[in-house]
Amino acid sequence: MRNFQQKRAFRNIIHSRPVLALLGVLVLVFAYGVIGFMGKMEMTIENRKIAENKVADLEKQKEKLSSEISKLNTSEGKEESIREKFPVAKDGEGEIVIVDDQNPPEAPQPASSGFFSFFKNLFK
Repeated sequence: MRNFQQKRAFRNIIHSRPVLALLGVLVLVFAYGVIGFMGKMEMTIENRKIAENKVADLEKQKEKLSSEISKLNTSEGKEESIREKFPVAKDGEGEIVIVDDQNPPEAPQPASSGFFSFFKNLFK
């Protein structure tokens, strides 16, 4: 009988209001932590997408740079690079120098409109 009374005392303590309130608070704290974790999880997913986009851009840039490097390993690529950086010409090639005209052409005077100017221009 004493064993039964000890079990009942334990149940009374567990089913008491303060213990139930403490368990309720623990459940609320746990739920708040889960909700916070879900928010952090969404931010992590967004950061992962951003990182994957950056990786894809870097891979494209790597492909572009490797193609430029392979182009520069050829003699035509070296020649093109040198011609872009320095104003050089091969033997037998000539240079064309374009000089702007120092005296700009005069703009024609706008014709005055009117009855007499019509007849004047008609007989020219």
